[in-house]
Amino acid sequence: MALLSGCVLSRAPRPAKAPPDEAARYRFPVVLPTDGQHVLPGAIAAAVAFAMEDFLPLGAQPRRGATPTEVCASQRQSYDVTAVPGADAVVFVSFSARPDACRDMEGPPLSDVPIVYAVDTARWVILSVQK
Repeated sequence: MALLSGCVLSRAPRPAKAPPDEAARYRFPVVLPTDGQHVLPGAIAAAVAFAMEDFLPLGAQPRRGATPTEVCASQRQSYDVTAVPGADAVVFVSFSARPDACRDMEGPPLSDVPIVYAVDTARWVILSVQK
């Protein structure tokens, strides 16, 4: 087997999991609640994950010396997501700052303008990003 010099294969960071003893103590409900339930078709869910990985990659950290607002803006939970199927296997994924996110923090406020991705779910490419 020949290896290309200087070529390093790396894996994307994986989500953190609770330690085995904590996981063993967790109990799922017998039936999942329907209040607040959101059912996403597979292609929509995959398009959201695909666009989110470009928008805020898993494991990315804010720059050193970031303001509290910048730290808040680097967290995925600071954004609401809207996904809309389009023509030709395109899904539009919009990330907009949550109205209650990052308020009253040092630094400029988060923009009210959403960032919209056009994701081709047939070829799994980002066609365009509207900022």
